[in-house]
Parts: sequence; structure tokens; C-alpha cells
Amino acid sequence: MTWAVSLFLAALEAEDRPAGPGLQEVDRLEVLAAQVALEGAGFSAGLLDGILGQKTETALRGFQQAAHLNVTGTMDDVTMAALKVSPESCTTTYTVTRADELQVSYCPPDWIEKSQRERLLYPSFVNMLAEKFHTSERCLTWLNSAKDLSLLKAGDSLVVPVPRDRGPVKSPAALEIDLERKIVFLLDKDSRVQGLLHCSVARDISIVQRGEARVVTIVEEPGYTFDPQKWPEVKTVDRKLSIPAGPRSPVGLRWIGLDTPGVGIHGTPEPENIGKTGSHGCFRLTNWDAVYLASAVKVGTMVRIIDTSKLGQPPY
Repeated sequence: MTWAVSLFLAALEAEDRPAGPGLQEVDRLEVLAAQVALEGAGFSAGLLDGILGQKTETALRGFQQAAHLNVTGTMDDVTMAALKVSPESCTTTYTVTRADELQVSYCPPDWIEKSQRERLLYPSFVNMLAEKFHTSERCLTWLNSAKDLSLLKAGDSLVVPVPRDRGPVKSPAALEIDLERKIVFLLDKDSRVQGLLHCSVARDISIVQRGEARVVTIVEEPGYTFDPQKWPEVKTVDRKLSIPAGPRSPVGLRWIGLDTPGVGIHGTPEPENIGKTGSHGCFRLTNWDAVYLASAVKVGTMVRIIDTSKLGQPPY
């Protein structure tokens, strides 16, 4: 079976319907393996979930262009060979540890309750493990269809994706954020794409300031100031609140502040919403991509914010 046929079959599979044994399962694993390889090469496909979609196609096109391959956006044989895709090694068995247990605790939805916690942790083992392995809770359910993941505890084992080490992080000379396609491009000194990440942008795109900005601060484990004036949908809070850090903080595990006051690139407590609108003017990444980007950029890195980037667009 060719990669193109595998890709087509994976596209037919509904996201909320786990693949059965046999052909469908192998096909979805092939897509998962390609996503793992793409992320390792610096071209994020979003979640490592084996679901073929626009983010995976965008990552494929970006990698193909950077590698000087025929840009098809498909999992052709040449691209799969260049990525060293290996369905056989894209998953492994992981045993939940006591250290994992310490990362799980009730995470209140109420803002006042959030402000009273010492740290905002993962609400469940499966939520924590999904982020640890750059995937979704749905994908973990698919990979472990015989288990009730709501009952996970220390000592239990489950099958998980294996994210590739992205290797030594190359500091980009600049970033370019495409508001329409919701992509952060990492550029080298010659303005060539060396990687890409998917982001979320403001629902009201008119509030986003276009043009050039600079990175002015990079913060690990950032806290967050809740300002009710910026959250008109919240009717129960009438004062500013100091929200503690943690993986389920509104700004996730990293904050890359820009020289526009209050605007930054940051992580998120809801990685499955990446690629959608909904922020209040910032740019959200998955926590793992935010950690990766924060390790790559420097204070002073230029960030261009534009409606539609020419990068990654035909002609290639």
C-alpha cells in the first residue's frame, strides 16, 4: 500500500471513532508516525494524534519546502524517507509514576478559586499524560481502547506516542505570525523557513496590532493577572486577581513577552483548541511548543505580525 492510499484512508476515519484492528489501525499509526517525525524536524503538526488534517498538511508542505522536495502536502514516499518515518517505533508503553501523581490535582473552573491555589495542576492523569506525550486524550483512548483511562493511577501502564527529540534548538533570526492561517514561522538569517508552529489568535482580529515587534522577556512558569475588563464574559469577578503558575495556568508554562504591552506568545491549558480563535490578543501555542520556542528565541528577536504571510504559499 502506498503512502498516498494510507493518507486517504486515514482522512476517512472519524476523529471520535477509534480505528479497529487491522488495516485502519496501521494506517492511523502511519499518520501518527509522520506527525512525530515532522515535529522532530521542527515542523509541528499540532497534536500527535494520527488524525490527518490541515495542520499535518501544512507541516508536510513546510518540511518539503525546507528540504527542497516536491511540495505536495502529502505523505509521499520521498518525504517519508527524508523524515525517517517509523510506524513501528512511534509508540511505546509507559508506566505512570509517583512523580506523575504529584502533577495531578483538582483545577477549579472559578477564577477566584484559581487565585487561591498554590499551583494550577492537571485535573487528571490522562490530561497530564496527553500533554506529556504531545497528544490528545482521545488519541490515548484510541491507543488504549481496552482500558478505562479515568481509573489510571501510579503503577498502571498504557501505550503513548513517542515525541522525537527536536535536537539542538536553532535560534531563529526572526518569527513571522500569519494571522489568517494561525501559524508561527521560524526564520533563519536569510528569511527562509526553518520551522513552524500552530497557534491560536484573538477572536476579534481587529485588536491585534500588525507590524514588527520584539521579544522583550521570556518567563518560565509565568503567573497571570486576571483583569475582568478583558474578560467581559466573566460576570462573577469585579477585581483583578493574581493567578498562580502551572500547566493549567491561562498562559501555560512559558511566556514570551513582546514590546506591545500585555501581548505575548504563550502556552495554553487547552492544547486541543490550538489553531482556533479565542485569545484576548496574544498568540497561544501548546505548552510543549511554547517551551520549545522559549528555548529558541532571545530577547531582541524580531516578530512580524501580518494578516497573510507569503511563506509556505505557492509557488514553491
